[in-house]
Amino acid sequence: MSVVGNDLYFYARAQKFFELSNFYPSSFQIGEVWWKTVEHYFQAQKSPKDRDREYIRGLPTPNLAKRVGRQIRLREDWEEIKEDVMYRALKAKFTQNSTLKMILLSTGSTILKERSPDDVYWGYKGKNRLGILLMKLRDELSEERD
Repeated sequence: MSVVGNDLYFYARAQKFFELSNFYPSSFQIGEVWWKTVEHYFQAQKSPKDRDREYIRGLPTPNLAKRVGRQIRLREDWEEIKEDVMYRALKAKFTQNSTLKMILLSTGSTILKERSPDDVYWGYKGKNRLGILLMKLRDELSEERD
């Protein structure tokens, strides 16, 4: 993690604020189903098939979930729903774990940026959509606290 001006960069396991990463191991529940990481949930939701989703959910690491998620046939509406899917997972992760919620809130008004070396949609080198969704959630959680 590094802070530059008002920007807080997160990504690597060995750095502060790794908890903000989709790869951080933090189980959460959506519906009746438990997920190991946000990455597992996100990648699984790409598939229209229950069998694929269950397979991805059971993978031992988020890296494997991401790899498999990049190889499956996408559901037809994926581009329209992917941000809602991501936000649902982030909200579950940070509302079901009080420690993670406090870590997110502790970032204050910094601009959150995932320092992914190659992700031009979710990462800071592109649209920074992960950071934007985390900041949206942080604002909502902050309002609830006040």
